[in-house]
Amino acid sequence: MSQASDHLDQASGRMHQPSDHSSAQSRMKLIFATNNRHKVEEIQFAIGDILEVISLRQAGIDIDIPEPHDTLEANASEKSGAIFRLTGMDCFSEDTGLEVDSLNGEPGVKSARYAGEGRSSAENTARLLGKLEGHPNRQARFRTVISLLLGGKEYLFEGICEGRILTAPVGSGGFGYDPVFAPDGQPRSFGEMSLEEKAHYSHRRKAADKLIHFLRESVPSAEKP
Repeated sequence: MSQASDHLDQASGRMHQPSDHSSAQSRMKLIFATNNRHKVEEIQFAIGDILEVISLRQAGIDIDIPEPHDTLEANASEKSGAIFRLTGMDCFSEDTGLEVDSLNGEPGVKSARYAGEGRSSAENTARLLGKLEGHPNRQARFRTVISLLLGGKEYLFEGICEGRILTAPVGSGGFGYDPVFAPDGQPRSFGEMSLEEKAHYSHRRKAADKLIHFLRESVPSAEKP
């Protein structure tokens, strides 16, 4: 995937008027199309003080955006497009999947609902470990795709973390599959790491770094003071 691919989203029937970033009196703000506090915390930590990440709840938006597609890219675009059509404001979204080689890429786009709709992270993890039982190849990767809508154009950024699936959960930190995923070069799971340690390997951090690099190059107010 190229770092930034763009197209104009005209599904709303209206054109977005780019904001005057150069005259901004404070750091740039972007709506993040999620209410997952863990994702908001992780993305804000990765981005730092360059811009402020606003969750849907903080923006006063109360909707459930579906993820009906079979690729992370399409699901990320679905979410950012929905918020842009609703608000006309610059925003971004992300979709993340855990891809396990010996399961032909599962759970992939179904990572959050691998055990069924409304199931918990523990149930998703239990299903994953059950399907992997007896498999010698436990190679896997987390892959994140960020969809940024800025001035009416979409830009996609990808981050990948290679690793392996452990035989049992270890650690109580992180969220989702973190306790059973150990990144390459590390004996510990993401569930055993602090936010700072995880950021060194994180797929979400890698995608966010590409987003920030793009914003620094494209938006004057996104420059560090």
